[in-house]
Amino acid sequence: MGTTLDGSWDKRIKSGQVVPDRTLDLHGHSLDRAWWALDEALERSIEAGDRVLLLITGHQRRGEPPIERGRIRAAVHDWLAASRHAGRIASVRGAHPRHGGGGSLYIVLRKG
Repeated sequence: MGTTLDGSWDKRIKSGQVVPDRTLDLHGHSLDRAWWALDEALERSIEAGDRVLLLITGHQRRGEPPIERGRIRAAVHDWLAASRHAGRIASVRGAHPRHGGGGSLYIVLRKG
């Protein structure tokens, strides 16, 4: 999974000009259900030729365990790296505040 996009992507993300093609909200999901939903959303996005999937995870809570909230957010990067779709992911970036800021991520998919 790459982490580099060209400068035009960085400018679009910072200015809030990125328009997600698809959105997945994982609020209220168990870890297992969230993993399944993410895999399905990636599959649908790839099949449709989407470039940007907006993933809403909620903010990760800081502090010492046991912290029940924020587990999905904490697991997302590992899930994406291990995903059967990892080779199709160009980058994962924090979302602009209008799309949830620190509680959301843009998953930028490679072209075709």
